Amino acid sequence: MKAVAIIPARIASTRLPRKILREIAGQTMLQRVYEAAKGCKLLSEVIVAADSPEIMEVCNKRGYHAQLTSDKHKSGTDRVHEVAQGFAAKDAIDVFVNVQGDEPLARPEHIDAVLAPMKDPKVQVSTVFTPCPATDIANPNAVKIVVNKQGRALYFSRSTIPFDRDKTAGFRYMKHLGFYAYRKAALDTFCLLPESDLERSERLEQLRFLENGIDIYAAETPFDTIGVDTEEDLKRVESILLSRK
Repeated sequence: MKAVAIIPARIASTRLPRKILREIAGQTMLQRVYEAAKGCKLLSEVIVAADSPEIMEVCNKRGYHAQLTSDKHKSGTDRVHEVAQGFAAKDAIDVFVNVQGDEPLARPEHIDAVLAPMKDPKVQVSTVFTPCPATDIANPNAVKIVVNKQGRALYFSRSTIPFDRDKTAGFRYMKHLGFYAYRKAALDTFCLLPESDLERSERLEQLRFLENGIDIYAAETPFDTIGVDTEEDLKRVESILLSRK
């Protein structure tokens, strides 16, 4: 299976401007994500999908493979799709991996996990989840996921799902992490479909797949991450990285 990772890197982030280039414990967020992806031995290539000349300049200085993409894209998946369009049939890429640029705690094991379901040629889209820490169960910035016994995602939500009506002792909530793998056909379909009602309501682009009948399979990993959307998230990540030192 030949897989390429694409990192959507957006300078104009809404809630935390320029977060992709913010330093966290001495390294930029982009540097941390790129180097984690490069550490995965299952990938044949890692590409930064930049939305601005400034990010391109940073990538060029560090020797990162990068491509300037349109600044009009509404989602990271659209940005990944633009880069994927540049690969010809002769390149024989089986899977494109979306490693979101705001995951500075990313590690190669996350990409190993997201690629595991794709070994089944019938799987079109995959992602990753981990046991949800108690601090994130009610946090709307931490997306929860429910999967069936075959690993197929039933739903994603910023709400606490499922609702534990009887307060079951030891109930395990699952947290979705920002890593996806797609077959090219699924990626093409996503970008042709209009924004779905569920996607618009939750502000979760992966719901466009589910609402249009495209299954997403999810693999569990023991390694949690914190997607950085706010200044508070950035400080949490920095505290974790400094404690590891």
